[in-house]
Amino acid sequence: MAMWCCCLVFIVMGFGSCTAARSAANSLSMFAAQQTRRDPCYDDNGSPRRCEPDFINAAFQAPVEASSTCGNPPSRFCALSSGSEGERQRNCFICDDSHPKRRHPASYLTDLHNPNNLTCWQSEPFTQSQHNVSLILNMGKRFEITYISMDFCSLHPDSMAVYKSQDFGRTWQPYQYYSSQCRKTYGYPKNVIITKQNEQEPVCTDIPISGSRVAFSTLEGRPSAYDFDNSPILQDWVTATDIKIVFNKLQALGGADAETPRESLYYALSDLSVGGRCKCNGHASSCGPGRDGELECDCKHNTAGRECELCKPFHYDRPWARATAKDANECIPCNCNLHARKCRFNMELYKLSGRKSGGVCLKCRHNTDGRYCHYCKEGYYRDQSKPITHRKVCKACDCHPIGSLGSICNQTTGQCPCKDGVTGLTCNRCSLGFQQSRSPVAPCIKLPRITSKPSAEQEPNVPEDGECPRKCAASTRKISQKKYCRKDYVVHAHILSREMEEEWVKFTANIITVYKKGEQRLRRGNTFLYVRHRDLTCKCPKIRLGHKYLILGEEDKSSNPGTQDGVIVDNRSVVLKWRDPWDNRMRKFRRNERRSDC
Repeated sequence: MAMWCCCLVFIVMGFGSCTAARSAANSLSMFAAQQTRRDPCYDDNGSPRRCEPDFINAAFQAPVEASSTCGNPPSRFCALSSGSEGERQRNCFICDDSHPKRRHPASYLTDLHNPNNLTCWQSEPFTQSQHNVSLILNMGKRFEITYISMDFCSLHPDSMAVYKSQDFGRTWQPYQYYSSQCRKTYGYPKNVIITKQNEQEPVCTDIPISGSRVAFSTLEGRPSAYDFDNSPILQDWVTATDIKIVFNKLQALGGADAETPRESLYYALSDLSVGGRCKCNGHASSCGPGRDGELECDCKHNTAGRECELCKPFHYDRPWARATAKDANECIPCNCNLHARKCRFNMELYKLSGRKSGGVCLKCRHNTDGRYCHYCKEGYYRDQSKPITHRKVCKACDCHPIGSLGSICNQTTGQCPCKDGVTGLTCNRCSLGFQQSRSPVAPCIKLPRITSKPSAEQEPNVPEDGECPRKCAASTRKISQKKYCRKDYVVHAHILSREMEEEWVKFTANIITVYKKGEQRLRRGNTFLYVRHRDLTCKCPKIRLGHKYLILGEEDKSSNPGTQDGVIVDNRSVVLKWRDPWDNRMRKFRRNERRSDC
């Protein structure tokens, strides 16, 4: 009734027919299902949680290898049964691998099981002394096995063993023994009690004689089965890639093996089932063919591998662990501040951190270093204006090769280690009270200390009253292009210190700007200015320590042979206290000079 109402609604909406309405309804239902579908490995808040693939029959359509199969060449077999008076009845048939209805291949063990139309694998009839026949099931991947079930088409075997392999058939481990004579056949006592000390060992029991099915449960009777998440022993016990069943002895009808004909000695099974889940360690909800066609888990929680058995690259901040009901144990990415693409796990560091972080970054880029790429490597320092994740967070120290003691600076401030008398972030200038020298060992030397102004007795050639010139070139206040052109050199200088000599006063000056070089080719930096005592006393020119001046002078070395390492400033020189607007004027004069306006 509800469907017809739904049809009516869709027809009214314009779908035209009930068939179209049903189709549209199904489409909307599928769309709604897609909208509400969520990943089972994460809860509604996006937090990781344990997830498992569906429980399946891992043997379905899996390949089975049998050590003996009838039909090639064709052979005769006879099924024995008990009559009403205890007599044996024989029904004989032909097993022929070339005939579709007489075939009994091993593939019948893992096909779709239909109890109403049994298809049976059957071994070749054997002699009474040769009973051993084996079946090997390859599941293609590690599964966590819950049970193994076998449905027989003929007599139950008297003795058989179930084995498992975790390495695709290279090695085998016994799972379960069945026999009426356990100690004689397999060397195991019958019906041993399982404790925590032996719960990863097989036991031997009688084979069930009622019905056609024999089933083995991997966890039945194991003490830790109820605490499976915390039992690595049982987790390993149920893990298998291959199952092998070995039939060692056939159960004879009536117990008289000597009277059983060869045609009736064979094993026959209709179904082999293995119930379990694809082993994904709680980190995947599905399992299917990968790129190479082999089964693998669709790993979540930042895990990787066919069984999600390891953390994916760069997620090694804590060790891999199987997911449990309480903790998904998601793999955590390393904290490398965006400066590294690889890292490794270190257990010692993980323990020292209180089991919070064990990742160690590898090959830090952008001139960073450290476990988390969180500081700058030697020769670089942190730019505090940028976040630690910025690719240019580390700046080169650029320590001066002469002024510094090395190329490694303070990683916080960037201060280079300077030699005595040198200062600056990169050690590129002399400290106050020092002057530059030409020695790479001591690039800055201490200035001599002047205790007092020299007296008239100390100064030779001190002019008497009336001997000073009435007009001094240094007193002019105006600078023109003509005056600029008449002088040999024009510089902007800062007076740093002075020394008293016999005839001269030797000033140390820092040349800030050179507007006109002269024949001496003056350059920026420290040089010496020589002024006669007589001119300095007459304040022609007038020079004071610590002041900056514009100096226009003439080169005359004929009368001062002791001043070859500097320039002379005399009463013909123009020495003016510096004014900032003069810089543009001097540059203009220099351009005019180049155009031959002088």
